Amino acid sequence: MTNSHAARDIDTSRPHSARMYDYYLGGKDHFEVDKQAAETVASAYPAIFVCARENRAFMHRATRVLAQEHGIRQWLDIGTGIPTEPNLHQVAQSVVPEARVVYADNDPLVLKYAERLMRSTAQGRTTYIEADVNDPASLLDSPALAEVLDLNQPVALSLNALMHFVTDAQDPYGIVDRLLAVLPSGSALALSHCTPDFDPATWQKVTDIYTNAGTPVQFRSKDDVAKFFSGLDLLEPGIAVGHRWRPDGEPDATDAEVSLWTGVGIKP
Repeated sequence: MTNSHAARDIDTSRPHSARMYDYYLGGKDHFEVDKQAAETVASAYPAIFVCARENRAFMHRATRVLAQEHGIRQWLDIGTGIPTEPNLHQVAQSVVPEARVVYADNDPLVLKYAERLMRSTAQGRTTYIEADVNDPASLLDSPALAEVLDLNQPVALSLNALMHFVTDAQDPYGIVDRLLAVLPSGSALALSHCTPDFDPATWQKVTDIYTNAGTPVQFRSKDDVAKFFSGLDLLEPGIAVGHRWRPDGEPDATDAEVSLWTGVGIKP
């Protein structure tokens, strides 16, 4: 962590999506402005806490499946968010201790807590890169990424609850294609994405709250989420609501409460 990064001020004058997500998960790494914005979302969509919980649970299950069943040993997790245990590398390394994980986010508060993401097993490796998904070239060209990941071997690209913060004007599909293009056959995309499909009126309110707070969002339909997996071989059960993607037990929430499309695809 460089001094220039450490010296960056954290803007507490406006809410930030990563800190709001921390609040939804019951964390403590947020500010009053984030709590107020999150509570405004919760007033319109009380199940936001369920959505956040199920998003996290999907990440855990997808990571385990890729490690156990598909031989993945490397992950690139973009839009990491504020660390919440178990973090992705802890899940992966519980299955394969030699797993390597690169985390990337553009929030200085995530950088502040990045040491939590560096506690790797002795056999594995993790690192944190400050980068923006809207600039994939700078991320892919990062020396820190090259030190940890071998792009000649399969990598799982993990994009959890991230791409709805990339509007169509920012070319979300082009960004994902650019990231996948450098990954070899056998690599994977694990993606979750909030959707208005089950309750359009409520999700319009959520869209307005985020946009008015200075964070443009674009929640997408199942068909539009499926486009991120174009050219990939989708694992069963395909594009599914988060709590229905290979659940560990009987789902205890409704599709409308979760309102999250999820999927995992393998690059041929």
